[in-house]
Amino acid sequence: MPHAEIVTIGTELLLGEIVDTNSAYLARHLRDLGLDVYRMTTVGDNPARIAQAVREALARAEVVITTGGLGPTVDDPTRQAIAEAVGRPLVFSEDAWRMVQERYRARQCAVGENARQQAYVPQGARLIPNPVGTAPGFIVETPQGVVITLPGVPREMEAMFTQGVVPYLRERFPQAGVLRVRHLVVHDVPEADIDARIADLEAWSNPTVGLMAKPGRVTLRLAAKAPTAAQAEAMLDDLEDRLRARLDPAWRVTRTPASQEATP
Repeated sequence: MPHAEIVTIGTELLLGEIVDTNSAYLARHLRDLGLDVYRMTTVGDNPARIAQAVREALARAEVVITTGGLGPTVDDPTRQAIAEAVGRPLVFSEDAWRMVQERYRARQCAVGENARQQAYVPQGARLIPNPVGTAPGFIVETPQGVVITLPGVPREMEAMFTQGVVPYLRERFPQAGVLRVRHLVVHDVPEADIDARIADLEAWSNPTVGLMAKPGRVTLRLAAKAPTAAQAEAMLDDLEDRLRARLDPAWRVTRTPASQEATP
């Protein structure tokens, strides 16, 4: 299965001024596309550190997705950092410039000189239209892997990911398969008591089961990877049967629906 890493960019994240919801969104949707997310990194608005984080991620993963730093201001350095990371010059894209101008006109806003910054991309990059904001994203394919660069504003990132990135990833990794997840919730039972009954099943590699404890309940997260959704669901059914056979019949166990695949 292909591996992915997520790099979120923004000094405001490191200062705790905003909460990173982008990583959670991307991780959920990447897993449904069959891509394993192995690491998430947050880096401030520093071109050298962004470039280093992307280079390191490319050394480990086939897909690197970045969010943030694509605005028109001086403290939006992601374009230059990605160009440095992949060893390509930053070039002005007439197609990107047309996208930017169209978005400004749609908002009935004047196009300032700093808006042109949003039209620079690494040479050879594939553009990702932004139907919500002004800054297009881009995809850079390298011998090591692919870098997908998206804005940090969640509603922009989500729209671009759904409309532009999901179809691209499905085409690039047609054999990635799917990953399905479901939850069993055990109420009012200590985590250690559950672990003692299912420890050997927790060591499985596919399907897998993990425990997440919260006050008054423990959630068993079941996950299965397979070429098709039907095969993954069958694996989850078998694992759920095994788990229920191990748990005390007197315990109250509820099930939440299996996750749905991301749709293009």
